[in-house]
This record gives sequence, structure tokens and C-alpha cells, in this order.
Amino acid sequence: MNHYPLWKNLMILAVLLVGLLYALPNLFPQDPSIEVTGVRGVEIGAASVGEVRAVLENGGVEFKDVEQLPDAKLLVRFRSGGDQLRGQEAILAHLSDRYNSALTTAPDLPRWLVAMNIQPMFLGLDLRGGIHVLIDVDMEAAVAQALERYTGDVRTELRNANIRYLTVERQPERITVRLRDEGARDSAARLLRREFRDLSIETGEAGGDYYVYGNLSLAQQEEIRRFALEQNITTLRNRVNALGVAEPIIARQGDRRIVVQLPGAQDPARLKELLGATATLEYRLVDTEHDVREALQGRVPVGAALYRERNGQPILLKRRVIVTGDQITSAAAGFDQRTGSPMVTVSLDGQGARRMRAVTTENVGRPMAVVFIENRPQTRIVDGEPVREQVRTEEVISVANILEPFGRRFQTTGLDSPQEAHNLALLLRAGALAAPIDIVEERTIGPSLGQANIDQGFRAVLIGLAAVVLFMALYYRVFGLVANAALVVNLVLIVAVLSLLQATLTMPGIAGIVLTVGMAVDANVLIFERIREEIRNGNTPQASIHAGYDKALSTIVDANVTTLIAAIVLFSFGTGPIKGFAVTLFIGILTSMFTAILGSRALINLIYGGRRVKRLAI
Repeated sequence: MNHYPLWKNLMILAVLLVGLLYALPNLFPQDPSIEVTGVRGVEIGAASVGEVRAVLENGGVEFKDVEQLPDAKLLVRFRSGGDQLRGQEAILAHLSDRYNSALTTAPDLPRWLVAMNIQPMFLGLDLRGGIHVLIDVDMEAAVAQALERYTGDVRTELRNANIRYLTVERQPERITVRLRDEGARDSAARLLRREFRDLSIETGEAGGDYYVYGNLSLAQQEEIRRFALEQNITTLRNRVNALGVAEPIIARQGDRRIVVQLPGAQDPARLKELLGATATLEYRLVDTEHDVREALQGRVPVGAALYRERNGQPILLKRRVIVTGDQITSAAAGFDQRTGSPMVTVSLDGQGARRMRAVTTENVGRPMAVVFIENRPQTRIVDGEPVREQVRTEEVISVANILEPFGRRFQTTGLDSPQEAHNLALLLRAGALAAPIDIVEERTIGPSLGQANIDQGFRAVLIGLAAVVLFMALYYRVFGLVANAALVVNLVLIVAVLSLLQATLTMPGIAGIVLTVGMAVDANVLIFERIREEIRNGNTPQASIHAGYDKALSTIVDANVTTLIAAIVLFSFGTGPIKGFAVTLFIGILTSMFTAILGSRALINLIYGGRRVKRLAI
């Protein structure tokens, strides 16, 4: 009685060892560091390591090491925060045209842990410091912009069809066309129903004039708002990635707001510059008549321009622009019905459609390229002073053959995967923000405040742990010491799971851990009280231990399952801080059930199992 089989003891020991292994990285200090990423067209490699080393050494900046990370980044480690700041100044002064740099911290782990790819858990904005920005997206402006585009297209289509109209006006939720006679109205209605399937076309008559109304349905307006919010998130994510901040968080909040959190960043002015950058797209024909190798040697043909694809491959394009991103009204990812390959369907406004049809009719079978153009502000250190300038980057993001003439709607094929098609569809409208944004909240948390939060949270966990340990040891004696050991293992397992999942720990998350410390001994309290009751009923010590664990099990499971349900609900419907609390609470409940039921029973079996015991120290 009260003896686990060997496999169960080995399982518990294996879980403990794995937990210790994954929790271990969180004990090592963090080095002040700089994360270096390449701008578009610049690849990170061994040469980049040499460039950064040379700049730091020439500038007299002391550093520990320059590491090349597997995700196309460099990590420069320093011994102090002062060296870190001087290192960033040196990189900005000499390499800002090729590399983005961002302040961060990196754990100083031994090589064997790095080789096993075991990393500590991330620290949230409130613990690490950084910038928090809450952005409001003007959804009404998104709908108004869509109506404005439709208004211009309606005028163009009516003129091309030689339908005379008096006025075409955009109203808050619809487009109104006023005409003189009934025949023109009916012709206009038929034309608009055929050309604008997204609009609900209605007709009317008032004051001797005839009207055609183009209405955006509630569903269509909601789709415009949803798409605008998604495009803005994509645009902001692309821009924040250019800033080079480690572990940025760009997430939707509610129906019209976006949260941007940049752990480790301490320059809100630079962030605002980045969010205000502008970008666009251009469609150009590929120049297949000339040799790109001659262009690389400086002999660029007249009427052509040299560009780079995403992989750095040079390509010659015609200087003449077919259409730009301003003329794109929508873009959606899908699959080509003929080949089953990923593609993107693009819709143009009236002027862009006419231009596209004329060019593609003359160039069937020739390749056409999509050029992504971005103008972003950049800060350089010149003579010790920050100097801001606009940097223009141009990159070919897609090249595909023209299979047949097209105009308003066409497909872009030649994409590698459905995910690439989805990203391209967003990029086609993410060059510029789809709707105006307004920063409604901005907070900067310094590193010192983040460290203060860590210290306070750690102190709260220690105080809670010490109080529980003292109570259990005094009240339940040996059994209380066993519960305390299980509680310490529970904390180790919580940290290990957070590290394994690469979850982000925040102050609410620490609150969840503190709550778990108090709740983790509940299961042992139920078990120990049941053992006491069995002893009072005259059972032997061994039978009391067996009955205590068996009979309390259903109560323990019921109590913890209800708490797990509450944690799931909090995570499903809560916002960021509440989600952080729910995650640690959920993990803590699972690990506490393991340590309180299996772990403590294994220790009790080790102490009392297989022995003649007259009385229990409980």
C-alpha cells in the first residue's frame, strides 16, 4: 500500500528535470544589447558582422560580442547601458543607410543552453519598459473614401457611355446621380448595375428630375471598415518591423482601435515618425529587350530603370508607370481556377482600368511587375546631433506574365503560397494607410520603472510563498513540509511552461502566479484533512493515507476544473492584461494539480510507504 510503480516515479522525476531545465535560463542576467536588421535589399551575413564590429571598434565602443541570429538579425552585446547607447550612436552615424538598429536586452546564457534552443520567457512592456500606443482608426473616413472612389468611377463610366447627367454627388452613405429624362436614368441604372456589383442601385423621381442612387449596404460598409482596420494593422506592422524592435505587439482592440507595444523602445518621437511614413505601389512592364548586366555596370537603357526583387535579384523595368496604388479600390487573395495556384484579384478605379486595358492589350505574354515604394523618415547622427531625413526605398514584390488583356479587375499570379497571396493582397492596399489614424493614448515606461515592477512582483511572490510555507509547516508538520516542496516545484514548473511556450510575463501575470501560490496548497489541505478524519475514525496510518488521497481526488478535480473554466473565459473575452492573468492562472492550476496530487503523493510514499507506522506527523 502507498507505493508507486517505478514508471510513475520515473515520469514524475522526468517532469521535474525538464521543468528545471526550461526554468534555468530565467536565472541568468540580461545583457544590454542592440538588435540590427537590414533594410530592404540588404542581407545579414558574415560581412555584416564585420561591418558592425569595425564601426564599434573605430568608435572606441566596448562590446562583448556580435552574434548572427538565424532570423536574419545581428545581436550586439554590451557590458553596460552606457556602452549600449554609444554603440547605437555609432551604428546610426555610419550604417543607418543599410541597417536598422534597436535597443533591447538579451539573456547571457551558456552555449549548451543556446545549442538546445532553450530561452527564458519574454517580459512584457510593464516589466521590461518600452512604448505603448493606442491608435484610433477613422472608420467613417474609410467609408467616405470608398464612396469618393465610386463617385469618380461613376462619372467616368457615364461619360464613356455617352449618358448625359446633371450632377453626380457623394452623400454620407450613397451616391446620387441626377438626370433630365427617364430614358437616361434607366440607361444609367443598367450601366451602373453591370459595372458596380458592390453597389445597390435604385431609381427615383422628384421635382421633375430623375435620380439613380448607388447605396452601400450595411454589410458592405462593415466589410470596408473591417478591411481598413486589417490593412492598417498590416501597414503599422510593416513599419514597426522596419524600426527593428524586438518582440513588437501590434494587435486589434475592439472594432476600431489598434494597440502598438514596443518592449525595450524608448524613443516615442521616432515611433511617431515611423507611423507617419507614406508608401505606394506602381505597376510597370518588365524591360525584356535589354540586358540587365549592362545596367548593373551603369549603362541603363533610355526609358528603363534598374530595380531589385525581394531576394536581391536585379531586374529592368520600364520607366512608364501603368497604374499606382492610389488607383486600386480593392484586392483579395484566392486561387486560380485553371491551375489551382495562389493568386490575388485586384480592382482598379475607372482611370486606372482604362490605362491597364490599353497597356495589357498591347503586351499579352510579357511580364509585369509590382513595385512597392516607401518614403520613411530616418534619423542619423551628424556631428553629434540627430538629423532627420526622408529615405525612399523601392522593391519589386511580384512579377507575373500578362495572360490576356484586362482592365478594372485582373489577377496577379506567380505567387509561391496562399500565405504570400494573402500578404500581397494586404500590401496592395497597405502601401498607405487605408483610413486616417489618431493616437489617442501614449505611454513610455522606462527601464528603471520596469525593473522596479519586476522587483515588486518578485517580492510579492516571495512574501506569499513564505507565508504559505510557514503556515503549512506549523499546521501540518511533516505533511506540511511535503506540501511546501510540492509548492516550490509548482513555481518552477510554471516558469518552465512559460519559457517553453515563449509566453510574455506581465504584472497581471505575476498576480496570477501569486494567486496560484495561495491556491496550490488547497488540494493538499483537502487531502491532509481527509487523512486526519480517517485517523480519527480509527483507520491505520497507511489506510488513512490511501483513503485521504483517493477520496479527496474528485473534490480537488471539481474545484480546479471550475477555476480552469473561469481562466478560459477570461482569456477568451478579456483584453491584454486580463489575458496575461488568465494564462498564468491556467498554467498554475494545471501544474498545481500535478504537484499536489502526484508529486506530494510520491514524497509521502517515499517517507511512509512500505513501512510499519504507528502515527503520522500531520
